[in-house]
Parts: sequence; structure tokens; C-alpha cells
Amino acid sequence: MRMRRSIAVLAGTAALVTVCGCSVQDPDRDGTARAPTPSDDGRTASPSASARTTTDDRPSAPATGAPPPAVLWSRGDKGRDVRELQARLRQIAWLLDGPTGTYGEVTEQAVKGFQGKRGLPVTGRTDTVTWQRLLRMTREPGEWALYPMGGQPAAAPDPRCLSGRVLCIDKTTRTLRWMVDGRTLTTVSVRFGSQYTPTREGVFHVYWKSRDHVSTLYHSPMPYAMFFSGGQAVHYSSDFAARGYAGASHGCVNVRDETAIASLFAQVRNGDKVVVSW
Repeated sequence: MRMRRSIAVLAGTAALVTVCGCSVQDPDRDGTARAPTPSDDGRTASPSASARTTTDDRPSAPATGAPPPAVLWSRGDKGRDVRELQARLRQIAWLLDGPTGTYGEVTEQAVKGFQGKRGLPVTGRTDTVTWQRLLRMTREPGEWALYPMGGQPAAAPDPRCLSGRVLCIDKTTRTLRWMVDGRTLTTVSVRFGSQYTPTREGVFHVYWKSRDHVSTLYHSPMPYAMFFSGGQAVHYSSDFAARGYAGASHGCVNVRDETAIASLFAQVRNGDKVVVSW
């Protein structure tokens, strides 16, 4: 009789283990990925491919007894990491403008909306859990998704720019440096011609300045025009100011900062060198 009871108890215990299970479940992976780490040149290392899965729009179960996640960025922060955050929020329609690189009220509200939608604490601060969730729902933004309206950093100047008075124009970083004797005085974002009307590369010189110029070919205004190669000039573009890199010039070098181009126009002289390079 006792043996039968023992067998029954053992059988019941085995059944309970089978029903309930006793394997350890993997913890929620939100919050385990590290934020991008700025490198020495100011750029941000890409998150690992394993951290960037496709889409996960499920609400997160709140952790109990766990320490609060570390805050990566919050209102007032600036830099390329903030640009990446904004670019990723744009991909899923939580931001419409930018990126600007500045964590202001608009970004804070976008983060709050993103957090609330996914059952995360609505703080407006980007912590490790929020960032991990955003990584899983977005793709890594390209360089021009980070700088759709300009503001990108300039690279080292072309060696031909290191002497004399030079408008040093770099097609790779889309920047113009105004340099005198190897020293950079001003740096602005610029836009170039399309593949059908490309901006010429090489070494040129400013041969004519026209403050209120209007194109005789396209009948479009070209304020603060500084001509350096045929009809190609450095000039202010209201279209560039409005649409950023969504458009292109007819071969000229467009500047979107009117204050900056007005200052350049006052400083640059006929005969000053112009270097356009990749």
C-alpha cells in the first residue's frame, strides 16, 4: 500500500513539473544594448546588427525591483548622437523636421509619444530601454539623412587650399571653407548641380561678383553671386534654404545661409582662388 502511495506521489510530482515547467526564461532584451559610442573624430559607431531587428511594436512589461535604466540623452543635449536619435524618430513618423542635433522640446515630445505608445515610462528622456526599442524598429540612417538641411562637419581641406585667399569647396562633405593663408575663417553647407548639370571640379578664380544677379538662362535669382567658371557661381539659394538637399542647382554652388553668404560676398575679391574637389 505504501509503495502504491509513493508511486502515485512521484507520478503526481512529475506531472506537475511537466505542466508548470522549470526552465529559466530569457529576460526582456530591452535595455541590454549599449548606446552608440562617439569615436575620436566625433562620429558615432553603428549599433550592432543584432541590436537592429525589424519591428517590435509590442508594449513592454514593466520590470519590478530593477534599477531605473540609464539616461543617454535628454533635453539640452547636442551632437551627432542626438541627430541619429532624431533621424530614427523621423523614420517612424514621430518627428517631421530635422534632424537638428539639438534635443529640444519637439524631440522631447516625440520621445514621450514613442514611450507612451510602447508602454514605457513617459519621461521624454532617452534611456537605454527606449533607445534599444527604437533601434529594433528602425534602420541606421545614412549621412544625408542625418544632415538633410546642412550642418555636416567639414573634412580636412584640399592641399591646394592651404595658401592664399581661397573658397575651398568639398563635394564629399558638401561644405565650403573661406580660407586665408591656410586658416579657416568661415565654413558653410553647400549644394551642387545634379548629374545632368554637374558643378565643375578644379582650380578656378573669381572673375565677377554680382550682388543682385538674376540668371539669364533660368530667370532665377542668384543673390551674392561670385562667378568662377563660365556661368557657375557661388551664390545664395532660397530653394536650398527651404528644401535642403531635396533639390539641386544647375551647376552653381548654392549656399543656404544668407547671412554667411552676405559676409563672404563682402570679403571675397575678384581674383581670389576657388578650389572644387571631391
